[in-house]
Amino acid sequence: MTTAVLLQALAQVFDPYVLWVILCSAAFGLFVGAVPGLTATMATALLVPVTFFMPPVPAVASIVTATAMAIFAGDIPSCLLRMPGTPASAAYTDEAYAMTKKGQGELALGAGLVFSVVGGLFGTLVLILAAPALAEVALKFSSFEYFWLVVLGLASAVFLAFGDPLKGVVSLLLGLLVASVGLDNPAGFPRFTFGNAELAGGLTLIPIMIGMFAVSEILRNVTRIDQPWEMAQARMQNVMRGMWALTRRYPLAILRGSALGTAVGALPGAGADIAAWMAYAVSKKFSREREKFGTGHVEGIIEAGAANNSALAGAWIPALVFGIPGDSITAIVIGVLYIKGLNPGPTIFMNNAVAVYAIFIVFILANLIMIPLGLAAIRSAKHLLRAPRELLMPVILLFCIVGSFAINNTVFGVLLMLGFGLAAWLMEENGFPVAPAILGMVLGAMLEENFISSMIKADGRFLAFFERPIAGALGGFTLLVLLVPLARAWLRRRAAMRP
Repeated sequence: MTTAVLLQALAQVFDPYVLWVILCSAAFGLFVGAVPGLTATMATALLVPVTFFMPPVPAVASIVTATAMAIFAGDIPSCLLRMPGTPASAAYTDEAYAMTKKGQGELALGAGLVFSVVGGLFGTLVLILAAPALAEVALKFSSFEYFWLVVLGLASAVFLAFGDPLKGVVSLLLGLLVASVGLDNPAGFPRFTFGNAELAGGLTLIPIMIGMFAVSEILRNVTRIDQPWEMAQARMQNVMRGMWALTRRYPLAILRGSALGTAVGALPGAGADIAAWMAYAVSKKFSREREKFGTGHVEGIIEAGAANNSALAGAWIPALVFGIPGDSITAIVIGVLYIKGLNPGPTIFMNNAVAVYAIFIVFILANLIMIPLGLAAIRSAKHLLRAPRELLMPVILLFCIVGSFAINNTVFGVLLMLGFGLAAWLMEENGFPVAPAILGMVLGAMLEENFISSMIKADGRFLAFFERPIAGALGGFTLLVLLVPLARAWLRRRAAMRP
């Protein structure tokens, strides 16, 4: 990168019009992310018609800024009301909500904000320095590697189950069952549709997630309406207090979450949602305070918060270098790039160097302005806790209904939300965790698709899953993760049986 190219890129980004677009997009992203049911992908899709009237740099800048803000803003209702604004926030919703109930809401929100920024900047740095090399590695992933990656993600469901691991496995299997509904399977065979056209399209994740987190929480509040609302006691004074202490205490978690998020984001089809789930599970697995997870422990929020924003930048690596979307957001972005004449591929760095480095600068700027704008959003949102529960819950339910309806513009989404909300409430009342079920729904289709594709390629040989170098390494690591806890439990049982 020459000095002249950098100066031209800086001039394009710091144009007053571009800065105004970035500011408006940031406000839009914060609003979309903070409303349960409106996702970062939806924010991107809604911005596309607006970008038709913009030059290339502000058009891409608007999408980059809005998505970064939306991913963070999903933490706000997640922490205050146990209702994740975006799927990426669902991984640590219970943890953040437990902290708020303990009077540590400001610490949870501060950690979500600060370490989202750190993760975003880390991912951007990797995007700038190593985009071609990382994209080349990502392209070496075939169905064999993806299968092991998904199995590793599902194995983490056991670590997400606080208390009884068996109930966590049951919850995971329920999630996998839900993921198998519809025509979206390798055989294209209608499964569990019962002749219903709505079920043939599968069960959409967003209404289900809204139901299992938001509606179940509303039902819980309704059944305890005669008891004092513990959230009314939560206080938030200084959101930024203690952030430096957390940085010094958990440097490895921050680095691990940022690196994992970038790596997962760079894999085509993965994205911030999977990155956050995997980072939270890894955090619990390697934490020195594992017993505190699920009770309101900030370590998991730090690592998963860093991962979901670093994954956003990571997803741009295959998108820019090869024109292959890293997630649903970059799938939309690639279309915008083509419309604006910024054709993705190896030649983009030669033919459109100024625009590419302007995009890099926008990534840095979007993450930096997230701190002041995020603080303003948190200060506005915390007034929710002062509203009477009898007034707040119906309003939240209304937002949930609107968000669920808006996904496919059908009443079926609303019915899904209500049905799964009731199911989640019954599950939690009986000690079954919700998080593994959500993870099963997210990864179920990927698991089946990659397994069937791999078996067809291998002509039914199971050893083929270990023959490729990356697949073999991932498979060995996954089996190690699954078998080591079982071996430890068996050894402990044998030791206990000795006289």
